[in-house]
Amino acid sequence: MSDVQAAPAPPSPTGIERPAGGGSALVTSQGRTSIADSVVAKIAGLAAREISGVHAMGAGATRTFGSIREILPGNTDARTASQGVKVEVGERQAAIDLDLVVEYGVAIADLAAAVRKNVIERLQRMTGLEVTEVNINVDDIWIPGSDTEDEPTPAAPSRVQ
Repeated sequence: MSDVQAAPAPPSPTGIERPAGGGSALVTSQGRTSIADSVVAKIAGLAAREISGVHAMGAGATRTFGSIREILPGNTDARTASQGVKVEVGERQAAIDLDLVVEYGVAIADLAAAVRKNVIERLQRMTGLEVTEVNINVDDIWIPGSDTEDEPTPAAPSRVQ
């Protein structure tokens, strides 16, 4: 990931001024702040789930593992918050990949735009990192009223013997 310089960020809602010239509040003359990849992944996962129409996150195997993990004692929502999220974090920038399951009937392009916007806003506000890209992969569609989301649709009976 390259350190592409962007336009200066607007003032932070926290009142902490960011350096001019597209710099990051994370790297200053007084020291450096590092944010773990897992923190960025959790923020991105929670921000994506805030958007109506996102039913679940993760590809099929990830969702299956996540549903098993959910029934184990000591599970918290924080442990599954990063399910379906991959991140690449540098000193000043982050790139995010999301695997989503969307609800049937939702306009996928509109949903992707809303998820992308929310993830970027939350990450930039909470971490000070510039989000260079948010790639969204729609892995499945959830149909309301279906008993389970991971069962394949039954095949039609064969017309030939």
